[in-house]
Amino acid sequence: MKTKVQFTEEEKNPLQSIEEWEDDVLIRYPEEAAPARAKEEYRNYENPGRDTVREFYRLNHKYQTYDFVREKQAEFLQFNREEMPVWGAMEFLNTLVDDSDPDIDLDQLQHLLQTAEAIRADGHPDWFVLTGFIHDMGKVLCLFGEPQWAVVGDTFPVGCRHSDKIVYHEFFADNPDSTDPRYNTKYGIYEPNCGLKNVHMSWGHDEYLYQMMKDYLPEEALYMIRYHSFYSQHRENAYDHLLDDHDREMFEWVRKFNPYDLYSKSPKPPVASELKPYYEDLIAKYLPATVCL
Repeated sequence: MKTKVQFTEEEKNPLQSIEEWEDDVLIRYPEEAAPARAKEEYRNYENPGRDTVREFYRLNHKYQTYDFVREKQAEFLQFNREEMPVWGAMEFLNTLVDDSDPDIDLDQLQHLLQTAEAIRADGHPDWFVLTGFIHDMGKVLCLFGEPQWAVVGDTFPVGCRHSDKIVYHEFFADNPDSTDPRYNTKYGIYEPNCGLKNVHMSWGHDEYLYQMMKDYLPEEALYMIRYHSFYSQHRENAYDHLLDDHDREMFEWVRKFNPYDLYSKSPKPPVASELKPYYEDLIAKYLPATVCL
């Protein structure tokens, strides 16, 4: 029997906050409609966030193996830890405190309300609004003791060669799958254009929430949830050889969602108490009275 790897606190939590990885995404993919910040603005040598992000990806790329993903699926997809209403789950997520961002002072619930309200303001269908509201709910994995790099971060297929379009690709040299002939070829265990429904993704909040919601939301919403952190595909098209035609059609929705995920933050906080009745009605329209985490 394989011995489960034990991680130190430093290995579990290399980031000051799980949102640091998303700040790094914004550096890589600045908003097209606005000029990118000068690189100097991201370099704070007294508080070198980029160094923690680099360590985060070193751990992510080393430990996110095919076997690790399968173990996490078996461990967490029983959904046997907590049962609560969706709004209660969002308040539970809100106990994940983020004190690290000097530019914005919003809690997790306000971040998600802000995303959803931006989608709502643009007149999208109500299921799209709901998707914006719940899309990060899977980050509750952090509250169950999961390492940050097994909750957030760019996602990618496991069981085949790692694309050089994945951020900090060089760290995959320490991943055992990189030298395993079952997994280190272009297709690995998969067939050409087999479709993402047949592909295992690295473990994190995206896959966890998708599995939780797959019986309740429209397919377009499920693609947004499952692949919103799959930047090497929806920004770089690095895994076209695994996608089928249906995936390509659905990824237009992922790309439509992405700007709301990354660029809808502003310092003005939504008032959760005012918005709660609308979102509770929306939750009741699509989701069961309680969800199991």
